[in-house]
Amino acid sequence: MQRTPHHRSRSRRGLAAAVAAGALTASLLGGNAASARPYPGPHESMATTLSLPSPPGGANVKVLVFHASASEESPTVDAGIAAIEKIGLTGPEAGRFKTVASDDPAVFTNGKKLGTFNAVVFLTGGGDVLDPEQEAGLEAYMEAGGGFLGIHDAARTEPYSDWFTGLVGARPAAGSPTSVQRATVEIGDRQHPATKNLPLEWKRPDKWLNWKENPSGDVHTVARVREITYKPGASANGWDHPVSWCRDYDGGRSFYTAMGGTVDSFAEADFRDHLRGALDWTTRISQADCKATITSNYKAERVTQPNQPGQNDQIGEPHGLVTAPDGRVLYIGRGGADSSVPVVTDWKDPNVGKGLGQIHVYDPKTRKVTLAGELTVFGNKGGGDELVKVEEGLLGIELDPDFEKNGWVYLHYTPHDKIDRDKQMAVRQVSRFTMDLATNKLDLSSEKVLLHWPVQIHSCCHAGGGLAWDSKGNLYIAAGDNNSSQFSDGYSGNNPEPNYKGVSFADARRTAGNTNNLNGKILRIHPEDDGTYTLPEGNLFTGKEPDEGGGKTRGEIYVMGVRNPARISIDKSTDTLYAGWVGPDAGEPSTTWGPAKYDTFAAITKAGNHGWPYCMGNKQPYRDRNLPDPGKPLGWYDCDHPKNESPNNNGLVNLPPITSNTIWYSPQGGGVDYPRDANGIPSYKVEDQKELLPWLKGGGQATMNGPVYRYDAANTSAEKWPSYWDGKWFVGDFYDDTQPRHAVLTDPKTVGKGGLPTHAESLKEIIPVGANGIRNLMDWKFAPDGSLYVLDYGRGFFTSDSKSALWRVTYKGGAPTPAVNDLARKAAVQ
Repeated sequence: MQRTPHHRSRSRRGLAAAVAAGALTASLLGGNAASARPYPGPHESMATTLSLPSPPGGANVKVLVFHASASEESPTVDAGIAAIEKIGLTGPEAGRFKTVASDDPAVFTNGKKLGTFNAVVFLTGGGDVLDPEQEAGLEAYMEAGGGFLGIHDAARTEPYSDWFTGLVGARPAAGSPTSVQRATVEIGDRQHPATKNLPLEWKRPDKWLNWKENPSGDVHTVARVREITYKPGASANGWDHPVSWCRDYDGGRSFYTAMGGTVDSFAEADFRDHLRGALDWTTRISQADCKATITSNYKAERVTQPNQPGQNDQIGEPHGLVTAPDGRVLYIGRGGADSSVPVVTDWKDPNVGKGLGQIHVYDPKTRKVTLAGELTVFGNKGGGDELVKVEEGLLGIELDPDFEKNGWVYLHYTPHDKIDRDKQMAVRQVSRFTMDLATNKLDLSSEKVLLHWPVQIHSCCHAGGGLAWDSKGNLYIAAGDNNSSQFSDGYSGNNPEPNYKGVSFADARRTAGNTNNLNGKILRIHPEDDGTYTLPEGNLFTGKEPDEGGGKTRGEIYVMGVRNPARISIDKSTDTLYAGWVGPDAGEPSTTWGPAKYDTFAAITKAGNHGWPYCMGNKQPYRDRNLPDPGKPLGWYDCDHPKNESPNNNGLVNLPPITSNTIWYSPQGGGVDYPRDANGIPSYKVEDQKELLPWLKGGGQATMNGPVYRYDAANTSAEKWPSYWDGKWFVGDFYDDTQPRHAVLTDPKTVGKGGLPTHAESLKEIIPVGANGIRNLMDWKFAPDGSLYVLDYGRGFFTSDSKSALWRVTYKGGAPTPAVNDLARKAAVQ
């Protein structure tokens, strides 16, 4: 390492006086680096005559560590220089470089010397360390394609320069904590060389800076610090607290980390690895994508038009979508009619609840919509309370794995011609139809009913409906429990008494908690070509269990204990099942009855019991009810040894143990948890709660589970989402306020076992919320071309309106940088 001696002048060429007099703008930069001009007068920009190679530096990679300070030099400087020197001298030969350290800012006006460096590291203290000409030299260096790495207090450098603010990305807020604190850093980017080798949750001590303005969305954040693991002070940023980020800036590459505020940081192997990866990219040794989460790189476009008056020519009441291998999008309408059509609610009328479940096809090649077909469904009773409205209808759609050859479409629906108006019972079924691939028309006469089961329709809600395939050709069917929670004050749906003609409609132990009932479950079957199905191995039951006398289980059940699994998805690279379901209606926890409403997401790796109506979240139990007075409590349910002792149960009494879920949220917050007593019962006191997942909250809640994105490098589409999102699980809510619309990372070691997500990335700017955006998210799927299709339900209920639409979200950020031809060492392309 070479370290040049200190010999810079402290003169600011009158800059400080000019700033104090208001003679100069905050940014003294922005001029064309190729033009030569004298020192700027008022409101003029400083330019430079620097002659720099483009890009600076070459295969003999050199790094300049600049460590000037406007006051006393930071004690971290020597440790930082030594760490960077060691990084450059170790590791694979292709990643090594020479280090030169200096506190002389004259280097930035010496084009011949500055042009030899592949990257510049600012290990600076706060304040002005460059005069205008020197700062213009740094700007010219970046414009030529140079690399910049700022460490910790570099964010306090050049405080009067807007251009430098853009270079580092953010400025520290007053009130940032000054003490060293141990905290958890969440690594969101598992591909950038600066973070790909770091732990998912990196626990380390440092001085943590808060930001005046959060840079997320303007920069690409690769790591965040989790504020609930330390004391962030009054100027805290909240759950989204970036700590390391990067972006392509002014022709060059800029990486900043707020870590490195202590001498000991530079002795950490993981922190050195973080710096090594940052330098790999900034020196042009390797490529990286620093554009993937910059919101301006995405375009959300509505692709369907409002319906013609009195028609559903473009879209029905949005309820689900699926994408075909050739890019076509098939989407369904549940059954709510155009608002001009009257609904029938009188059970004496043969047309009660009659509606049309519609299947539309959008072809992105022609940008045309075709109404493929309509099923007559029970699902159109309009709004009202839970004994009037209905959420049945056309509930789910999937395409056969060989759809391109056979045109088979699977639909999950409630046919109107099979309802029993006297007993107020219906049949839900999964049927296979054939679509003409040339005309986009569904042959309704081709129907083959694979599976059907009874459901009460005296009361709504929570019909579920999603369908998904795994890699082995197994079809997963999400069936809701269709019970009212208003008879249990919004807590556990375990009131056994309300019934209609002997069928309970408020006891989810009859449905979701019953091993002999297909409602409140996720089923798994293997469809056969003849329209029948077989049962794959590994379901929760075989249907032939001899327990408790036999005949008390259904072999189709893969997951029990779910309430309203409207959206499910399968990551076919792992066959992990992802599901979300809506909770009950209690707005706050009760020390008598248990938790508030929890909407739930679960990553499911094996058959199991996920709790409803006994336990929610991470095994938080509800209270049993007494008879004949269900308003009086009995004991708490045992989540490890649940029993179904409902008088409405015709399945097993002894149930499988309950598996904790991955994500849950209520009006009180995300991942709410409480202290537990000696018996493991939570206190359920709001003042005792802690939020394990502070990035989300509820209110009006309706989970809308999304896909796991898988990046396809062979896909030539310029609009595909980048590889940064590979492996991330998209979770959302129907509503767009504080509810989730995020991409989350899970830990492979704990996924499926109730492990919490390790990181969350907001999608609310990329998938835009608000009145003119995608306000009521109903479903979302990635297409084969890597773009994302999203259904917006619209602004009404039980109908479609002018805002009901199919949207497409594409990426336009371009390829990773630097360009292959600009790499310092050509063999280092990643």
